[in-house]
Amino acid sequence: MKIQDVPFNTIDWSTITPTEHKGTTGMAYWRTFEMGNIRVRMVEYTPGYLADHWCPRGHVLLVMQGELNTELEDGRQFTLTPGMSYQVADDTHPHRSSTTTGVRLFIVD
Repeated sequence: MKIQDVPFNTIDWSTITPTEHKGTTGMAYWRTFEMGNIRVRMVEYTPGYLADHWCPRGHVLLVMQGELNTELEDGRQFTLTPGMSYQVADDTHPHRSSTTTGVRLFIVD
């Protein structure tokens, strides 16, 4: 990842209004900051959330709270708990997220 055209700045996430994104089940709430070629998000999935699509986009993702289930399109599955992360490049491993408990994530893409 090469971050371009992003000067030093700070983000007070509490001042960013969340947007709603409906899953197949449950909801996702995104607080999003975009500048230059990056998008940084604080994301919360409600208990019972299941993504409504396979995501081909690359991410660096950190679980801050709760438990995240990540399924790759090839069938592999991973469970991440607080302090765990994953990294994936664009267009390499389509994935989708779910959670039974709810989860809070920090994502850079």
